[in-house]
Amino acid sequence: MISNFYSLYSHEFVRIACCVPRTRVADAAYNLGQTLRLAAEGDKTRTAIMVFPELGLSSYAIEDLLLQDALLDEVEDSIAKVVEASKALFPVLVVGAPMRVTNRLYNTAIVIHRGKILGVVPKTFLPNYREFYEKRHFVSGANTITDRIELAGQVAPFGADMLFRSEGSLGVTFHVEICEDIWMPVPPSSHAALAGAEVLLNLSASNITIGKAELRRLLCGSQSARASAAYAYSASGPGESTTDLAWDGHAAIYECGDQLVESARFEKDSTIVTADVDLGRIRQERLRNGGFAECAQLEGARVSRFRTVTFAFDAPAESVALDRPVERFPYVPSDPAKLRDNCYEAYNIQVQGLAQRLQSSRVENAIIGVSGGLDSTHALIVICRAMDQLGLPRSNIKAFTMPGFGTSDKTYDNAWKLMRALGVTAGEIDIKPAARQMLADIGHPFGTGEKVYDVTFENVQAGLRTDYLFRLANQHRGLVVGTGDLSELGLGWCTYGVGDHMSHYNPNGSVSKTLIQHLIRFVAASGDVDANTAAILHDILSTEISPELIPGDNGAVQATESFVGPYALQDFNLFYLTRLGYRPSKIAFLAWHAWHDGKKGKWPANVPPAGMRAYSMEEIHRWLELFLRRFFGNQFKRSALPNGPKISSGGSLSPRGDWRAPSDGSPDIWLAELKASVPTK
Repeated sequence: MISNFYSLYSHEFVRIACCVPRTRVADAAYNLGQTLRLAAEGDKTRTAIMVFPELGLSSYAIEDLLLQDALLDEVEDSIAKVVEASKALFPVLVVGAPMRVTNRLYNTAIVIHRGKILGVVPKTFLPNYREFYEKRHFVSGANTITDRIELAGQVAPFGADMLFRSEGSLGVTFHVEICEDIWMPVPPSSHAALAGAEVLLNLSASNITIGKAELRRLLCGSQSARASAAYAYSASGPGESTTDLAWDGHAAIYECGDQLVESARFEKDSTIVTADVDLGRIRQERLRNGGFAECAQLEGARVSRFRTVTFAFDAPAESVALDRPVERFPYVPSDPAKLRDNCYEAYNIQVQGLAQRLQSSRVENAIIGVSGGLDSTHALIVICRAMDQLGLPRSNIKAFTMPGFGTSDKTYDNAWKLMRALGVTAGEIDIKPAARQMLADIGHPFGTGEKVYDVTFENVQAGLRTDYLFRLANQHRGLVVGTGDLSELGLGWCTYGVGDHMSHYNPNGSVSKTLIQHLIRFVAASGDVDANTAAILHDILSTEISPELIPGDNGAVQATESFVGPYALQDFNLFYLTRLGYRPSKIAFLAWHAWHDGKKGKWPANVPPAGMRAYSMEEIHRWLELFLRRFFGNQFKRSALPNGPKISSGGSLSPRGDWRAPSDGSPDIWLAELKASVPTK
């Protein structure tokens, strides 16, 4: 098993902090004290990298005091004290200070770790407009005549062309730029990312004016998205000179476009914000984006100029708990506004896709089987909306309920209620006589009266339903609309060929089971349906998920999740395996973090209290093992899927799109990693 399985540093995470110390104008000793106090806090939390504001040791807005020898001497002494203090500290410290180099003054970031100055990075782009006149004091980092300097009794690399790469069990590559650099059309960090930097740091002194904070968010967030990187930004705050400017102490960390954390602004005292960055996600995004490597090749001259500074860095011996929200439902955000937006888009993507297919096929009739369960309910709603958009009558929808041996009274009644409420052409085909005949024809024991409910018994029913639908489509010159969802395809929980696996078009094919419930709730509340239909939809939502193929004893329902596992966990496993390519141990680590405590973290809206449960590591391990076996063993079903629109960034399993895999792939590597690396308790 991985040592420290429950530690974030065992799973390609790295803890980063953005610090905004309170300062005093041109008081290097005070500023040093605040810097070291925050550094000590980062050490206690085992933060790997800490970034401080631009010119933080001297203060930023001190104008011609920057050219005073007394101040510059004191700053250099402060740097030496930071270096000395760092010997006993875990983090890499990145502090800002003015530096004299070859009779020139540079605005620099000093990178320090364990008593060593790893490098000194000068600011490249100096603002010289409106309130900023940096060229009065500083020289650009593009104008250097040496690549090494003496500082604090050491010889350290100097220049704006450095990547810092740690070696050891805590592997990370980062780059440093300063304030204005990010505001340029091509920031230095763009080429640094192409050269291999995974974490981009920015020491800033950006003053605040109305609306500027939002622009910073756009700049940093978009840079992290374009560069497939983390971007950590820290700006000057309380105590800075307010002669002509004001400061809000804005600090934030982004990862691949997502904001992980942001400081409260306009604080009176020193602040620190911390985020656990997923390096594995960054690395996977770059692997999947072939354009990233091509861009690096096209920018070859600028990319190849970077030199790499290496240093030893091992993860802490103790276990460091992940301090990062992990959505329990990757396909269903816990933020109500985002969930509402996602449902709106997903629903309309499905409607648009089906409407286009009907129009391009010159088909005006749609055929669907309605079971009274979640998937067929939502598919029927989508068809109704598509017909409305095309200006076709809902009577063109030929909907059939096809009761079998396991159909319950509740789902049967709800199927009829729904079809009537939506105004479609409703019909019923009892498949039991045909199923008995087929089972008898093939010599199945059920044909002679024995209660044998095996996979043949189930699939005869599933196959007959689909067979009827296709023949009905022939009869009515229609198109069979599929109902099966993404979760069922991931688990192989569908009958191959002439079964629920097949249709002419499937709008649900890339919608997870956990999302489809929220889509139905969205439609029920959207005004697209009347109050009576909404009530039917809510009743369907309360129904146990079941294939209803085996007769229940004393009203017992054939519960799908008792066979394939909880969809909550299996959707989690599906997302992280197919979307991000994570190894089983990391999936299990994230699942444990998301699910081991039902009272921790946010839940999506409308999750019933019974659904707000926790899962133990034993359950996570067991269901992940089953998922891996089923996922690999059922690829042949996904290699022959009907068309259907991709819905979310979580991807689809279309063999023409997001998931192209061999049907005879072995799960052994994944199962071995799970067994060797994940505890069972």
